[in-house]
Amino acid sequence: MTGLPPNGAGTYSRGALSKRTGCNIETIRYYESIGLMPEPPRTQSGHRVYADGHVKRLTFICRCRELGFSLREIRSLLGLVDGGGSSCAEVHALTLDHVTDVQRKIADLRRMERVLSDMAAQCADDEIPDCPIIDALFEEKPHREL
Repeated sequence: MTGLPPNGAGTYSRGALSKRTGCNIETIRYYESIGLMPEPPRTQSGHRVYADGHVKRLTFICRCRELGFSLREIRSLLGLVDGGGSSCAEVHALTLDHVTDVQRKIADLRRMERVLSDMAAQCADDEIPDCPIIDALFEEKPHREL
């Protein structure tokens, strides 16, 4: 909360919530519109008033996004938090599935790195008009599959 005093005892404007969590204001609006974040109460003048629980929930959502969880997966994880039908075993299984997906993406990125490195190695890096990298990108079927 350093440098970001709340508007009242544990209450925040959307801007203060954004600063506190590092989450973009438009993203907060989006999370509210899809139901990941609950609609906050409003003041009599219509301003949204976020509480510490909103900060905690948004921090959770942002951390999940940083770790690459999909919105569907985050909704499932929040099911446990919200006392829904999810169990710790389901969260564990979801997390292990996510680890498998991350490992697949890492393998894909390594293949992409090899293909790009191979393409760059074909290039003489000079001023001739023919470029093997451009030629490879125009090929219908690359020599090495990603």
